[in-house]
Amino acid sequence: MRVSFASMDGAADGDRYTARKYFALVEEGLIAPDERVELLDGIIVSMPPQVPLHAAGVRRVYAALRQALGNEVVLSSQLPLVASPASVPEPDVCVLRGRLEDYETQHPTTALLVVEVSDSTLIQDRLTKSRIYARAGVTNYWIVNLRDRTVEWFGEPDPMMRVYRTRGVASGAEPLPIDAFPQAAITAGELLPSS
Repeated sequence: MRVSFASMDGAADGDRYTARKYFALVEEGLIAPDERVELLDGIIVSMPPQVPLHAAGVRRVYAALRQALGNEVVLSSQLPLVASPASVPEPDVCVLRGRLEDYETQHPTTALLVVEVSDSTLIQDRLTKSRIYARAGVTNYWIVNLRDRTVEWFGEPDPMMRVYRTRGVASGAEPLPIDAFPQAAITAGELLPSS
């Protein structure tokens, strides 16, 4: 990382950044395009390096969603989601409406489903990111919990309250809800690496 974000000038609301300023930092070369950071509630957060188990989980999620949903949706992996004026997470996998061409000149602002594969970031994914995704109206949110070998699922977002009204935990052959595709059959076990 080229710069200490805590000491940078130009933050919005004291130490907090807007999405616009965050992208400007990339354009100015202060954040390299390949740096593993994301903007969460106005704070630039470093993402940990991916261990093989995490990468395996991301690949499994992507493959399971592609198989279940086919080409009806756009799948995005570890790319920006402009969830609010102060949050630009890079979810492990997103299911987006529309066509690829819809995202050639702008990043998505919401999703039908966001999936985070989680081990060292479990608390952040449960607390901070669930609020960010609920506020953005992301219909379903899943956390593939590598520690407990379960999938935590969230539904019925309340954007005003920044919470999901329904939640649960699935494991093994238990199905996971995708409101936009009720016929899709994806189980928790399909998303978890075998080891």
